[in-house]
Amino acid sequence: MADTNLQIAVVGAGPGGYAAAFLAADLGMKVTLIDPELNPGGVCLYRGCIPSKALLHVAKLIGESQHARNWGIGFENPRIDLARLRSWKEDVVKKLTGGLGVLSKQRKVQYVQGRAAFENSTTLRVTKANGGDQTLSFDRIIVATGSRPAIIPALKLDSPRVLDSTSALDLAEVPETMLVIGGGYIGLELGTVYAALGSKVSVVEMLPGLLPGADRDLVLPLHKRIEKIFDSILLNTTVASMKDEDGGIRVTFDGSEVKQQEKIFDKVLVSVGRKPNSEIPGLEKTRIQVSQRGFIQVNKQLQTDDPLIYAIGDVTGEPMLAHKATHEGRTAVEAIAGHKVAFEPNAIPAVVFTDPEIAWCGLTETDAQKQNREIKVAKFPWAASGRAMTLDRTEGMTKLILDPHSERILGVGIVGAGAGELISEGVLAIEMGALAKDLALTIHPHPTLSETLMESAEVFFGTSTDIYRPKRA
Repeated sequence: MADTNLQIAVVGAGPGGYAAAFLAADLGMKVTLIDPELNPGGVCLYRGCIPSKALLHVAKLIGESQHARNWGIGFENPRIDLARLRSWKEDVVKKLTGGLGVLSKQRKVQYVQGRAAFENSTTLRVTKANGGDQTLSFDRIIVATGSRPAIIPALKLDSPRVLDSTSALDLAEVPETMLVIGGGYIGLELGTVYAALGSKVSVVEMLPGLLPGADRDLVLPLHKRIEKIFDSILLNTTVASMKDEDGGIRVTFDGSEVKQQEKIFDKVLVSVGRKPNSEIPGLEKTRIQVSQRGFIQVNKQLQTDDPLIYAIGDVTGEPMLAHKATHEGRTAVEAIAGHKVAFEPNAIPAVVFTDPEIAWCGLTETDAQKQNREIKVAKFPWAASGRAMTLDRTEGMTKLILDPHSERILGVGIVGAGAGELISEGVLAIEMGALAKDLALTIHPHPTLSETLMESAEVFFGTSTDIYRPKRA
């Protein structure tokens, strides 16, 4: 066991950074946490996961109020107080980040508001937010600098009408028309918010389908719903140019399926992915190696090529997810403390918080096809779920990816209301090496959406209570 009474610096206070700092303090290390913000939280809490999910909850509420007309219940059209909505979203952020600030003090973590630069492998020069520089030395350093919105150089336009995911969350106004460039999860989530608030939203995606990383059968129910709430979906289409004019942003489209080559939008949201924040001043003074895509290279203990420096989270590579960063941060600290650990999960869940939600973990059907891997797929349609019927949300589906020989669960995919809350059972099943029979024999409460996991396993054996499949002759 290594001495846990070490001096540790964590550069970046997002979900990976503050989790690492807090565990290091709990293990008896002397910890300094460095970040430009007033309190810990990072992009996730200040400009990402938390504010976007707060606004998506509002969008869901508006959608449900409109959907209730199908049941004979009518509500007035919503009156949106944008200033109050913005204030509520900001209050959520302040409460969470302020709480993390309190936890830092309780753990006696030294929090420094500022930006760090490397002097060497153990020394940082910190430029403080309130002015002045400070040079600090440590036994180990953990880099957790996160990522930022990617920019397409050819479409870079210095205009307040062009938004990225950060400025879109500011909710300065609700434009009459908005174009979302990029059919990934961030673009679709923010597009859903603005559509619910009253914007006519169009989305353009260069590939043949939305959410390119997800299985097509999971995306289909979402695509059908987005067709109803968005003004248009442009697939196999790219943006050739953008021009700022008096009336808005004139966008020129290019693609074989383009029907209207030019159109003017009040706002354009560019959402084409994220880029790692690996351009840390003085990085060349260390032995850290960076890949061609800009990710810091690490081993399974999250140690960089410089043995005194570790790196975690978005800056180390895909998937760029807050929960992945948290677990990496804890693994890095345990490795520093001398514990025998490695970051090698069998399943990292991904959730798209649209309506319906999409969630998956482990092996996807798409990946299995690319790998030419033999699998069995079992699907349970929510049209056969009593609970989905009571919610009037029967468009969902739960699917299992299974090894055909061992019957081990290799992957789980869910589309439907609350899919993000259901996927954790799939993650646990994969991590525990569960078989389809384990899931089928686990008694689930009725009527719930969680039953669909049990029933999808029963589909694999042909014994699902709520689906009749005639026996082959």
